[in-house]
Amino acid sequence: MKVFAVIPARYESSRFPGKPLADIAGKSMIQRVVERTSMAHGLSKVVVATDDRRIFDHVKTFAEVFMTSPDHQSGTDRCAEVAVKYTECDVLINVQGDEPFIHPEQIELLISSFLEQEVEIATLVNSITDSADLFNADIPKVTINGKGDALYFSRQPIPFFRGLSQEHWLAEHQYFKHVGIYGYRRETLKQITKFPMSVLEKVEALEQLRWLENGYAIRTVLSAYGSYGIDRPEDINYTLQLFKDLL
Repeated sequence: MKVFAVIPARYESSRFPGKPLADIAGKSMIQRVVERTSMAHGLSKVVVATDDRRIFDHVKTFAEVFMTSPDHQSGTDRCAEVAVKYTECDVLINVQGDEPFIHPEQIELLISSFLEQEVEIATLVNSITDSADLFNADIPKVTINGKGDALYFSRQPIPFFRGLSQEHWLAEHQYFKHVGIYGYRRETLKQITKFPMSVLEKVEALEQLRWLENGYAIRTVLSAYGSYGIDRPEDINYTLQLFKDLL
């Protein structure tokens, strides 16, 4: 099984323009993502996918980079273009380009899930231990079935614990947050990006709901690590303090 890691990277961002090129303790953010991703066992190739010449010219000095269409609406669409180009890959792992200290073990977890032939799409989840996270609409939640497949993703806590005060929900039920890294079989990725935006996706602003609405199962894998993306310039110092042992 040939597994490619694809790191979508775009220059335009309303909250942080030029984010992939931001300096993170002497290296660009995108270089740190590439280096951490490359530590994962089981990868045949690591590719950065971008539509920006500045990012392309920077990345080509240290990693493989692929220029994609500027018309893509999401990183998933950018990954799908890579899937069309690289016909030799079987599985693609979509690694977020704003997580400079991603744990290689997270990528390895996703890769291992595809040893089961029935798995077409996989993603990571992490246990919620803080009520602030549970009720934070910026943190997507997921509820899963007995096989580990996602039943639904929401920005609200799911399930709703009827008849119990919210401060007691975590003590009575195991809740999970979604960690935004995906794996797809190549043909599946090509198919799911052909679907139009779905009703639930529009309501929740979560693209994975489009895949569920179109009948695809999403296997979830429990990770000991969460997601530590950098959304704004002021996030950099906090993240550096959090992961100073990895510098």
